[in-house]
This record gives sequence, structure tokens and C-alpha cells, in this order.
Amino acid sequence: MINIEVQNFSYKGSASAGLHDISLHIKDGETVLLCGASGCGKTTVLRLINGLIPHYYRGELNGRITVNGIDIPSAELYDLASIVGTVFQNPRSQFFSVDTDGEITFGTENIGIDPDEILKRKSEVVNELELKPLLGKSLFELSGGEKQKIACAGVSALMPDVMLLDEPSSNLDWKAIEELKKVIKHWKAKGKTIIISEHRLWYLKNLIDRVIYMKDGRIEKEWNKAGFNSLTSDELCALGLRPTEIEEKYIEEFGRGIFSTENIHPCSTLSSESRITLKDMFFTYKPQKYFIKKKKLNAADSADYTLAIPELEIPRGKVIGLIGKNGAGKSTFLRCLCGLEKDCTLRLTSDEETVSGRKILKKCYMVMQDVNHQLFTDSVEAEVMLSMDNEDKDQAAKIIAELGLAGYENTHPMALSGGQKQRVAIASALAANAEILLFDEPTSGLDHAHMTSVADLLTELAKKGRTIIVSTHDPELISLCCDHILCLEKGRLKYMRKC
Repeated sequence: MINIEVQNFSYKGSASAGLHDISLHIKDGETVLLCGASGCGKTTVLRLINGLIPHYYRGELNGRITVNGIDIPSAELYDLASIVGTVFQNPRSQFFSVDTDGEITFGTENIGIDPDEILKRKSEVVNELELKPLLGKSLFELSGGEKQKIACAGVSALMPDVMLLDEPSSNLDWKAIEELKKVIKHWKAKGKTIIISEHRLWYLKNLIDRVIYMKDGRIEKEWNKAGFNSLTSDELCALGLRPTEIEEKYIEEFGRGIFSTENIHPCSTLSSESRITLKDMFFTYKPQKYFIKKKKLNAADSADYTLAIPELEIPRGKVIGLIGKNGAGKSTFLRCLCGLEKDCTLRLTSDEETVSGRKILKKCYMVMQDVNHQLFTDSVEAEVMLSMDNEDKDQAAKIIAELGLAGYENTHPMALSGGQKQRVAIASALAANAEILLFDEPTSGLDHAHMTSVADLLTELAKKGRTIIVSTHDPELISLCCDHILCLEKGRLKYMRKC
């Protein structure tokens, strides 16, 4: 089915990143997991299979890649659409429509399939993936898990023999991961060849047939399912992988504790010196009808608001884990708190100073979930220094080294892996020196070692007096660094409690 014989590949503009001496053969109908530390080459292997290398990502390629006997480097990308389907780490990056129905059928329309066949495939995919509740919706209204399902549906409608998934669970809550598992099981039952690049391994351990472990652009180890599942947590951590037992443990032990309202003990009253107060945090994505004077949002008519929090006290100098299901309003909360949503009525009080509107921007800095939206320069070093009031190369070098990016100072951020880009954005947040640092899923796409490093950095920042709010679905991160839990449900405060 898939044969890769690559002596060497390096991205244009990056001599070190790439692949070396890769020999990989994947059988028809096999489900293969690619794992390894961030930047090890997992995503690059997927790009070789789907043709994005060399057609989109340029570089020096010495080798041969075939899928079903087709030479991938010499084939046209549009000819590969019905052979290899890809679900990217961020499904928004592959959307071309604005509504769910249009997105499901876009690929089939684009390659000129007969209209009757398109409708037939759409109906089959909707039934197989249980998508009827999502039909007729705007893509902008969907949660992360729902977007992922629509991306899978668009790929399924093309009926390719090979399915590629790049970090598919990185931004999903546990319920959405269960839905993703169902999709993968369905593809597996239909005999699809599936290759998954992933850091969160726990949900895949009973789905995969083989595991390929990569390091520094090379295949270092290989296991069958039984061999991989026999590895202990210590052995996985020694390889830089996330233990498969940890998330299952938290689902079982804390599923009815941290992640629900059972046994909740409210935070003790905070002294005036130790709190940051948020008031009138009202926001809606729906256009507001007003004549001459804009209507002020308030608690009296907040039923239809996307976010409605009349008052909230946040402990200063602590790490607060912001949790909730996909679509609960976590990202909206962060965007409003850092001043990115200009229509939010929020007033923030800290050190007896109350600010609102654009002045909030000076108090907060946010690392976005999709870091591609906030990478602007042509090198990692320049990206970090861009956030500084006064450029300091020594401080930038220290931050870069702490986040495991030493050696990439002169590399273009867009040439990095998803996990490395995330760390560049985190480095920029640290360099900004804001009072409140906001992180939207900072450990998505990160391996075990770098996730631990991020947790240590957040803890250290809190000890230095900064207030950290981190939106996450990662129980490992919560256990390592969070002092409090702030839970949202449908844009409302569900509870706030100490860990």
C-alpha cells in the first residue's frame, strides 16, 4: 500500500529539520501510530504520503514514496485527493466553506463527481458518522470536536483508501475524543489504511496495529500493539512519550470531581491584596440591534449572550485551570479578558486600578489556540523579541533555551512543527511581561517532556507574582501546575474551586 524509502529530506531554509534514512512499509488496511517528541519528523512523514512534500512544502528530497503504486512526488495533488485523505491538527485550516453541508461536499464537488453521487456520498457519511444534528450549521458556531467531525466527514466523502490524521485529539475534550475514536473504528472496519501522528496515546492503544517511534528524523523503534501496550509509564516517559495510563486514571478518578460539580468546595474568601476582580463580563457574537447609541449588555437580559459572568474574583499569583467541554466558552472568555473582543463590557480591577476596553490589552497577553495567527517574523529570536518593550537578546536566548528551542533561533517559525510553534508563542508571552498571562490549550501538540516544561514554567511565573489562566483539556497539566479550577458551561460560570 504505502512504501517510503527516503535517504534524506530537508525543508527549504532549514538544514537540520527533516528526515534521514527512512524505510517504512505500511500494509493495506493497517492502522499505524507515529509517535515521538515534537519535531521528530512525524508530520513530515504524513506530508510525504499526501504529497504536500514536495508540492507545497519545498525542500531537498532524496528518495521514493509510492501509494498504491503511484509515485507521489511526480503525481498532481488533485489526483491524490481520492487516494489519500488528511485531517489536519487544526481542522479550520482545511475548511473552504462556511456551512457544514457545503464543507462535507466541497471535496467531491471540487474533483467533479456527478451531483447524484455527491448527494449519495453525503447521505452515507452523515449516517455513518452520526452528523444529522450538525447539518445546516455555520462552521463558525461549531465546537472544536464538531469541527473535527466535519473535517473527517469531508475526507470520508472522497472515499480515499488512505486516511492520515495529524494530532487529531490535541484540542479535544474527552467526549469529543470518544467521538473521534468512533470515526477511526468506522474507518478501520471499512478496511481503510490509517496513519495517525499523535502525542495523546491513551485513546489509541486498542485501535492501532503497529507503532512507529521517531527521533531526530529517524525511525528508532517499532512495536506491534501488544508490545507497545506492555510498555510501562516509566519506559514511555524515558522515550519522551505521554503515559497511556495517566489520562485514563484522571477520567476515572476525577471525572466526577474536577470535571463536574460534585463535591465542589468553593474557594475561600480572597483578601483584597490577593485578587483580581472581573465585573460585567458580557459578550455575544450575535449582531446587536441599536440605533445611534449601542445597547449596554448586562445581567438583566443575558440569556442569549455567548458569555455572561456578572462578577468573578481570580486569585493573584496563581495558576488557574480553565476547563469545560468544547464549545463551553473558554476561548471566548480568554479573548474577552485580554481585550480582543471590543464589544465585551468587562471591567478589570487590580491593585485598586480599574481598566476596561483597550487598556485591558496592557494588562494581559494571550497565547492563542491556533498559534499561526500570532507568528509574524522571520526567525524565532525576532518573534520573541517582538513582544519585549526593550529588545534583550540575552533574555530572549534564555527563554528560548528554557522552552527547548535552542538551536532554532534563526529558523523561520513557519518551518517548525506544530508543537515547536506553540512553544515559540509561549516564549513570546513570557517575553511580554504582562501581569496576567492567558494560555489557550498551550500543551496541545506537545510531547511529555515539553508539557512538563510548560507546567514548570507556568508554576515559576506564578511564584514570581504573575497570574496565569490556562484553558486546557489536559489532566496532566492540571495535576502538575494548577492551583485552582475555573469551570465554564455554555458561557456561564459553573464553579471555581481549589485543586
